[in-house]
Amino acid sequence: MISVKRNGRYGIDAPYAPAMMIAGAVICIGLIVFAYLFQLWITAVILLGMAGVYLHTTRRGKFQVWRSLLAGAAIRGDERVLDLGCGRGAVLLMAAEYLPRGHAVGVDIWSIKDQSGNAMATTEQNALAEGVAGRVELHTADMRQLPFESGSFDLIVSSVAIHNINNALGRDQAIDEAWRVLRPGGRLLIADISKSRRYRQRLLALGATVVRRNLGWRMWWGGPWVPTMLVDARKPA
Repeated sequence: MISVKRNGRYGIDAPYAPAMMIAGAVICIGLIVFAYLFQLWITAVILLGMAGVYLHTTRRGKFQVWRSLLAGAAIRGDERVLDLGCGRGAVLLMAAEYLPRGHAVGVDIWSIKDQSGNAMATTEQNALAEGVAGRVELHTADMRQLPFESGSFDLIVSSVAIHNINNALGRDQAIDEAWRVLRPGGRLLIADISKSRRYRQRLLALGATVVRRNLGWRMWWGGPWVPTMLVDARKPA
């Protein structure tokens, strides 16, 4: 078991999703109690179970998975790392812990629909709480138009963010931009709940070496029917 102690406050990803699951369970329980629709108890239990799995992923599981990914990324400690859609800093600040001589940069548009309490000020507070504020830099920026020079990052990460771009062209642009700012020989780690096949295809077309795999039960968003897939790409040196 991977133990991950965090001092920051990282909110809930897409908070409307578990809220809808819990609300559905409450409605079912109400119908059982007041309308005697006892057959709904199975639905209520399933919805509560889904909410529990979802909350475990957003509060604990994703941290365990990303700790393992970062530990296996062979980070020297002097790299520049970019987090696309960093939110409140769950992955960004964990990456910063591996960079005593490096720098971690996060970009986001700070949407509270995508993460509860999402704001640059919150991420700054979390960076202070985790003791990495001196090596973290935040930008308000669209991942489709990154404000960085080409080849300026050694490692790029993104956790359940790129799918929030609501059109295929925009998602392709985000992948293209990540590829542009990644240095030759650099690595790109994208974890997402959908569109991962397209990310892989796009990166292969750009010349990457790509591995795509399931990240397992710790990143199920309600159940195995909403898994998180990892796209692990390397840019030729």
